[in-house]
Amino acid sequence: MTRPLALLTGASSGIGAAYARLLADDLDLVLVARRADRLEDLANELRKAGAAVEVLPADLATREGIAAVTERLSAGDVRHLISNAGVGGYAPLIDVDPAEIDDLLTLNVEAHVQLVRAALPGMRAADDGTIVTVASLLAFSAGQAGRRPPRRTLYAAAKAALVAFTRTLGHELADTGIRTQVVCPGPVATEFHQGIGQTVPVVMTAEDVARASFVGLRLGETICVPGLEDQPAALDALLAAESAVLSGGRRSDLASRYQ
Repeated sequence: MTRPLALLTGASSGIGAAYARLLADDLDLVLVARRADRLEDLANELRKAGAAVEVLPADLATREGIAAVTERLSAGDVRHLISNAGVGGYAPLIDVDPAEIDDLLTLNVEAHVQLVRAALPGMRAADDGTIVTVASLLAFSAGQAGRRPPRRTLYAAAKAALVAFTRTLGHELADTGIRTQVVCPGPVATEFHQGIGQTVPVVMTAEDVARASFVGLRLGETICVPGLEDQPAALDALLAAESAVLSGGRRSDLASRYQ
């Protein structure tokens, strides 16, 4: 009997690999990342667990890489998309090389949107699917002043966009059999922080993040913050604040302070 198929990006290490290991008992997998050798090593490990595994090396910071993965998704057989690939870009904007801006935004925003769009027709036809995007707790950090957290303008903006995208998509798909979730972890023990030269307190393992995501899906959570204890109350407060801004700002006359 054919098992459902999941496609995971950023699968060669860290959170992506943790998702793959947790899924391998029940699903067949398409693993996507830049590092083909690492993907093959993980694929061989997961095949021993009984999963059929495809390896698709692709750099999702490039249009060519995005095209390769969207073409695979267009086959319509993927029922679970874990869109995890990302890069840091941790620096004040003035220190970011202008030539890198497009790559950072392509990988951290556009790739997620394009892959989700490519996966949707097959999921809609089956009226079944799961879409998980991996953002960051820093998506909610734009209003925080002071020396901590460090300035991460592009990264925070990209992750905030991903949160808004996934939340809004969930409303679009509310009457279908497709579930959506955006995962917003804090610091995690992965190669991600090592690769950007950051020393951060390790508060959670990649395995814990993936496990929280799956439990959150069972609970019906559209936003999963793995380390947030009273998540319902915090997110209710966030929604109430957003609603107050939207309803209060929808006026034909200027606010009194502007008159």
